[in-house]
Amino acid sequence: MTDLATVLEIWEPVIGLEVHIQLATESKAFSASATGFGAPPNSLTDPTVLGLPGALPSFNVRALELALRLGVATGSKIRARCRFARKHYFYPDLPKGYQISQYDEPLCEDGAVEVMVAGGASGPLERRKVRLQRIHLEEDAGKNTHHGTSSLVDLNRAGVPLCEVVTLPDLHSAADAAEYMRALHRLVRYLGVSEGDMEKGQLRCDANVSVRRRGEDRLGTRTELKNINSFRFVQKAIEHEIGRQVRILEDGGAVERETRLWDASAGVSQPMRSKEEIADYRYFPDPDLPPLTVDGATMRKVITTMPELPAPKLERFVREYGLTFDDAATLTAERELADFLDAAVRAAGNGALARPMASFMLNELLRVLDGRPIGQSPVTPVALAELVGLVASDVISGKIAKDVFTSMWETGDAARVIVERDGLRQISDEATLRSMCEQIIADNPKQVELYRAGKESLLGFFVGLVMKASDGKANPGLTTELMKKLLAGS
Repeated sequence: MTDLATVLEIWEPVIGLEVHIQLATESKAFSASATGFGAPPNSLTDPTVLGLPGALPSFNVRALELALRLGVATGSKIRARCRFARKHYFYPDLPKGYQISQYDEPLCEDGAVEVMVAGGASGPLERRKVRLQRIHLEEDAGKNTHHGTSSLVDLNRAGVPLCEVVTLPDLHSAADAAEYMRALHRLVRYLGVSEGDMEKGQLRCDANVSVRRRGEDRLGTRTELKNINSFRFVQKAIEHEIGRQVRILEDGGAVERETRLWDASAGVSQPMRSKEEIADYRYFPDPDLPPLTVDGATMRKVITTMPELPAPKLERFVREYGLTFDDAATLTAERELADFLDAAVRAAGNGALARPMASFMLNELLRVLDGRPIGQSPVTPVALAELVGLVASDVISGKIAKDVFTSMWETGDAARVIVERDGLRQISDEATLRSMCEQIIADNPKQVELYRAGKESLLGFFVGLVMKASDGKANPGLTTELMKKLLAGS
């Protein structure tokens, strides 16, 4: 079988994800070395990172606070006391010969990540929960770079603090796995836990994939896809692995338990190594680190500084602001973007303006930002609220508002100042508009005859001529109403 949809009628994928999230600290997990990106190779190291004799680790408490924010946001059970353990394996990018991690005493357990999905064209929003097995703290390894037959090691990343977020095998499609990744990425950025820049390796995914015939309870043999660093690659890698395993099983073979690397350019996975078992890592409590305790003061600080989370915010934007799911999803993708809309609505003092303000942000503001953060916008939420308020009160038309916005962006002037200075007030005087409409009708007798003969689509032609004659200042709604009446002979 080659068609994935056909495959999934017979086979059920079972997917669990392990996502490594780099915590937004200035220094490393167990030493004072900086965590900057792009520094010269092996310049961000010290005796502790290098595992030199006599160097002792000292835990970065800021990493604990960030991990706790993620634990609270996911509704996890948080241990008041836990331990670090040594996880032994021997790679060139791990100078100590072990990684400091957590084994049988993870910081957080039994949480869930909420994923919001639209319930069809007109259906309600649906909250899906992907259950978490655990969230634990650990340090990162370095980075190997391969050049032909030579390999180079850069230890700048070694010792960087990570949260590893491990799901239960709750996911049953590659698309769901990718959507979960987007939700988790959005969550950690909202919380300030991590920048989540996947190109910098700040959020990396290992996917555990197995397949079984539909209706079976037992799990199939799973393989691990290692270090996938984009949402699209997560989906493509899992789809490929599902197809690969199904082909093996339908040909009478057996899936091997192994770790595989995803080659994004070739669109295939390659064997990396046989999959280690727990016993291979020889975990034991790290004798150089005391137990980690979470006191009441720390928890109070975390809980009282929690922001509104992405899923509830998206749901609120749909419910209170009347936005579509897609528009709400776009505007809540980044916390700063969502906060901008909330601030604009507060400044307007009128929730009914939320939809037109959201539309202006989506169609005008994001266009001129061109991928830059909203914080770089010279148009503030208060300024946007004033501009949209002028449209709502018929001072200017929607078309003129776009020109005013351009001027606001370029000059920093307020909307009302620009409107008054440039004489952009909308013409809403009925007598003036009637005179303009009558003149257009008089100038176009053939089109009037066609309209009255049944070609009502010409209404737009007449309204357009009025708008042109008024330099776009005619009130379009009132103009349309008057033109209809005059063309009907009223």
